[in-house]
Amino acid sequence: MNPQLTPVEIQELQQLLPNDTPAQKALTTLQHHNGNLEASFDALWQEKVGTTDYSRGKKSILQLTLDEIRAEICGDDGLRGKIKEYTNNPGSSSLLNSIIGSLVAVAAVHGIPIDGAIATIVVLYIIKIGINVLCKYTEPDSQPE
Repeated sequence: MNPQLTPVEIQELQQLLPNDTPAQKALTTLQHHNGNLEASFDALWQEKVGTTDYSRGKKSILQLTLDEIRAEICGDDGLRGKIKEYTNNPGSSSLLNSIIGSLVAVAAVHGIPIDGAIATIVVLYIIKIGINVLCKYTEPDSQPE
């Protein structure tokens, strides 16, 4: 699954978060990659960390990141609740910013070096596929790779 944002969705988000520099960087990257969330994540990750090839099978860096933080996202009623609330009220910039900030904090606890731009892509990915899909249907493999 490689969800994409449409040009209209990207434009709406740019208007929703006009003064959020990391979010604008993420959205500009999304435009450059025609709305492709995984390609945008990889580009921002490579810019920050320097590599996107971790040779762990067929999973993308985005999927590996989601595997690491899934339990926190899906088990944290507060963060999960915020994501569900945003899904019902997609015009709330303060709620979207709160979700992005919470994700940066969750990732930091797990030692994952994401900034606001990368977190924006992760949050948009989760919103696009749906929190229930992330939590119920994309569980990490139980077998080591």
